[in-house]
Amino acid sequence: MVSATRATHEIEVTAESLQEDLARLEIQKRALERELAAVAAHLDSVQRALSALTVLMAEPSGGRAAEQPEQAKAGTPAATPASPARKQSAPRQAGPTQKEKPTPSSRAEADEPRSYGALTEQILEYFAGVGDAEVRARDVAAALGRDTDSGSINAVRSTLDRLVGTSRVRRAGRGLYRAQKS
Repeated sequence: MVSATRATHEIEVTAESLQEDLARLEIQKRALERELAAVAAHLDSVQRALSALTVLMAEPSGGRAAEQPEQAKAGTPAATPASPARKQSAPRQAGPTQKEKPTPSSRAEADEPRSYGALTEQILEYFAGVGDAEVRARDVAAALGRDTDSGSINAVRSTLDRLVGTSRVRRAGRGLYRAQKS
């Protein structure tokens, strides 16, 4: 009977330990999902910026693409090998081909202010509320409810560094951030 009681106790201890692990893993899962959402939003903004840059890069090179048909008409030997090489590299381009002209709407899209990820917007709203105070990344994370684990705090820290790089927030000292004066 003693061994049955001991076995029951071990099962209860194991079940309790698993419950704690489950709770910890659920918190970690939510934090990772938030971080993934922030990364996905940042990825989207980088892709849009790259598309806009591709459109801008294609615009000045339109003159070079127009020269090649003239070389082909003249029968220069350089025109024949250049055409297949250009066709092979075309699938790797992310944006419009060189022959396409950017439309007025694509130029307008490139000039529009970017929409930022949810975390970036939350951080900017936080700095709008704290005024000229110097704050640590951990304090920002706590205010946004993202201080559950180091991954969430690091996501806030990375976003703050990106905002410093784009002059939306400024570094006030080692580990300290302050709203950018307008």
